[in-house]
Amino acid sequence: MTTEVTAETTFAAWLDRFTAALGAADITGTTALLAEDCWWRDLLALTWDLGTYHGQERVTTLLTEHPQAITNIRPTTEFGPRYQGDDIVEGFITFETPRGYGRGAVRLRREDGGWKGWTLLTELDDLRGHERRIGPHRSKGPRHQPNRTRNWLEERQEHVRYAGSDPDVVVVGAGQGGLAVAANLGLMGVDTLVLEKSERVGDGWRKRYHSLVLHDPVWADALPYLPYPESWPVYCPKDKIADWFESYASAMELNVWTSADMTSSEYDEATGRWTLLVTTPDGERELHPRDVILATGAAGEPRVPDVPGRDGFQGVSYHSSRHDSAASWAGKKAIVVGACNSGHDIAQDLYEAGADVTLIQRSSTHIISQEHGIPAIFGSNFTEDGPPTKYADLLAAGTPWPLVLEMAKEGVKETARKDADLLADLEAAGFKLNDGPDGTGLMGYALAYGGGYYIDVGASRLIADGKIKLAQGSGLAEFTADGIRLEDGRTLEADLVVLATGYRNMRETARRLFGDGVADRLPLVLGIGEDGEIGGLYRRTGHPGFWFMGGPLAWVRIYSKHLALQITAKHAA
Repeated sequence: MTTEVTAETTFAAWLDRFTAALGAADITGTTALLAEDCWWRDLLALTWDLGTYHGQERVTTLLTEHPQAITNIRPTTEFGPRYQGDDIVEGFITFETPRGYGRGAVRLRREDGGWKGWTLLTELDDLRGHERRIGPHRSKGPRHQPNRTRNWLEERQEHVRYAGSDPDVVVVGAGQGGLAVAANLGLMGVDTLVLEKSERVGDGWRKRYHSLVLHDPVWADALPYLPYPESWPVYCPKDKIADWFESYASAMELNVWTSADMTSSEYDEATGRWTLLVTTPDGERELHPRDVILATGAAGEPRVPDVPGRDGFQGVSYHSSRHDSAASWAGKKAIVVGACNSGHDIAQDLYEAGADVTLIQRSSTHIISQEHGIPAIFGSNFTEDGPPTKYADLLAAGTPWPLVLEMAKEGVKETARKDADLLADLEAAGFKLNDGPDGTGLMGYALAYGGGYYIDVGASRLIADGKIKLAQGSGLAEFTADGIRLEDGRTLEADLVVLATGYRNMRETARRLFGDGVADRLPLVLGIGEDGEIGGLYRRTGHPGFWFMGGPLAWVRIYSKHLALQITAKHAA
């Protein structure tokens, strides 16, 4: 009887051979099951670091240095293998390591009539002895005990005060990165306090400009452990996401101090502890954590150009990070300097409020429509009919960043074909376009700089139609009393000038908060290094007890666990 060939049988047959070769420490036999241009991404499972290994030679080095590091490899049964087209099979595995329990994703590619491993992910999921308190490891909850005088709420309130104790970890910033890593650390049993300088959790979104809506779709944007309701909109407005963050902090029992501003810090190499001074509504507090996580956002400090004459400008000028509502500018002349996401969104916000708006484009911009560009970026994983989030995350993490960039090139071309009419109309209006670094589009810009692009939700059509005026190709030379003068000599009148001029590297936030002695030991944040990983984020930074956390919601959901695992292992050592 002939066995039907399915994705399940194809994956099972390959995995049996792979597991046998790996278990026998047969490195030659293992790599023979991989494509010549294979990718193996390891997140703490074999190497206790984040790393990407491209090609059989690099994988051979990985396996030689870490023989028999993973055992008990099994295919998952909850969500089985599937075909992606005719030539790719995707499947998922679980395994064990000496440190704990792992998960993985494998893509097989049809080659020469057979199947070879093309991309492999091995990630540590739980640390042995410090398993996250979820599922079978969840708490039983407070139960009645003799002589117990305090209930759950009273114990929570006492804990978060830290009146007679110090947290193990302090997270600076209660945005998506800070909340996600604090949730993971808490579930691993690491006592963590989050400091938020604003009055409420979520204010980082709540206080941004009036019309802001997330550009990424709902399927990619959940925080870890708490999925959105099925009624959640595909693109979430800022105030809704802000309120969700506040609810998340409560539901996940995160320890958060709001209106808390860290005013000084010092690290003691001998004790391995920080001394942090924090101003709170109840007075100044001194904390002594072992680790500090800077989670104020990967964008870093606002980049405000030093333009002559600004003090003499009779109107109002500010950086885009300070833009709130456009309502008060109806009937006034507004200039937005900068033509990426914030610049476009604010220009549209001002136009729709009734302002006379001019957008200054100093260099070319990569433009994609939300309709066509977002599906091209997120593919078939983060969609209504895509796999469950935890498996979509494995597929995303199992696509190494250099491969993401290479694959993005075709998506850029396809999106440009679909957006051809809009792009042609923009060019006709004088707007300068590009296809991203080396043709990699939005992903190339996002991974290298965190900006440089615009996902169109309406502003591009307003520019193409001349409703938002365009001043292209010249920087801002100086402010005048009633407006600005461009470098090419043109003058523009304005009541408002918004400087959508981007942000400095997150390392400069560390410099402001922790000083040169700390910042000079830290890497730049963002940019793909020789090891195929993002610079600075989610891993050791070069300064003991200091970590960076940041990125969009999808990134922080995936990688906050890996950062938390590293800290938990350090504290358990």
